[in-house]
Amino acid sequence: MKLLKTLSLSLLLSMSTAASAEVAVIVNSANANNLSESDISRAFLGKLKTFADGQTINAVNSKAGNQARGEFEKLVLKKSSAQVKAYWSKRLFTGKGKPLKELASDADIISFVASTPNAIGYVDASSVDGSVKVLKSF
Repeated sequence: MKLLKTLSLSLLLSMSTAASAEVAVIVNSANANNLSESDISRAFLGKLKTFADGQTINAVNSKAGNQARGEFEKLVLKKSSAQVKAYWSKRLFTGKGKPLKELASDADIISFVASTPNAIGYVDASSVDGSVKVLKSF
């Protein structure tokens, strides 16, 4: 019985750790711009259009339902997935913007950001490789 409690507690702790993976906001390795947490949020909500050097920001999202996207929306945008969906629906309806391009996987996002000078995206921090630069981790 004691062993069962110990195993159950270990499983619960490992699941809670896995549920809150670290998310890394990435940019092209040649991008010298820096963004605050507020700027990152504004960029992914379509409110910040350019980097400090004048380059147009090309932000990309993970597919809906992706764990990194859920964490990013909660930690950076301070919104639930439903709130983000409603936000973009309203912006689209009013003609003030359209939802960001969505890519299927962390590998796709890393590849896009690595090959696009003005791109910004986010991935699970464990997926980051040397082809991109981490702007911030959450």
